[in-house]
Amino acid sequence: MSPPRTGGGEKFEVLVEGRALTLSNLDKPLYPDGFTKGQMLDYYARIAPVLIPHLSGRPISLHRYPNGVEGQSFWEKNCPSFRPDWMRTTPMFVSERRRTVEFCLIEDLPSLMWVVNLAAIELHPSLAKGNDLDRPASVVFDLDPGPPADVVDCCQVALWLRDVLAHLNLESVVKTSGSKGLQLYVPLNTEVDYKNGTTPFSQAMAQLLEKHHPDRVVSLQHKELRKGKVLIDWSQNIRTKTTVSVYSLRARPRPTVSTPVTWDEVQATVDAGDAGLLVFETGDTLRRVEEHGDLFAPMFTLEQELPALG
Repeated sequence: MSPPRTGGGEKFEVLVEGRALTLSNLDKPLYPDGFTKGQMLDYYARIAPVLIPHLSGRPISLHRYPNGVEGQSFWEKNCPSFRPDWMRTTPMFVSERRRTVEFCLIEDLPSLMWVVNLAAIELHPSLAKGNDLDRPASVVFDLDPGPPADVVDCCQVALWLRDVLAHLNLESVVKTSGSKGLQLYVPLNTEVDYKNGTTPFSQAMAQLLEKHHPDRVVSLQHKELRKGKVLIDWSQNIRTKTTVSVYSLRARPRPTVSTPVTWDEVQATVDAGDAGLLVFETGDTLRRVEEHGDLFAPMFTLEQELPALG
């Protein structure tokens, strides 16, 4: 069910798929334009049929903004101790904390609504599922522009990267980050690991693009190298990293969403030189799903093997 956009008082009781939830502060603005917590819950409830399959089984890092996107935020990896007894978790060792952490699992609408009610605007899943943490289901290339480069530059780099991958018989899908850049994924769904598979492969691809387009691409994080170029961040392909989920809201000045796009749209953005063509807010993304379905469905259906390096 979809929670109401507003509610009287500070709390609102709702039954979601047989689970009793208490939703709070529904009228509280989370974005400068007045987009409220109730509207955020409504969006996540409506997008849930295509979102939840991309989260299910994966450790989720929650980026929480209790006082909205202009207020202080914090990351929550450990699923809160006050979680309901039906809220499932999965353990993963977190190196910076030097201990095993119980991450929230978002398996259904009640669990999604419960974490979003914590003002978890952004949802960041692992590339692997909790029952097999060393086997990523995909490779991700996070394309991050260094000003004055923008998403148009990211689109050109994405097209180059797509073509290189195609020569290796690898299909790819792409989404906006919902922020400044793009994220290109290579679905795998085969036997592969990080250390000998996705990490060296993604690094090699980033370095190859950097070699052929040194004026447009960089593969290292150093800020002094990134001005006017697109960083191909291959370092997301390690066990402990999470990347913003497809269909997740982002904590930006507007309620923008990490939205799947077609390669024709990526090319059209390059041709037009218009970064605004790839900015989608909640209503835009919901309409796109109604029209196109889940453009990220190949993440489940494609089975691809990484080529051997060397």
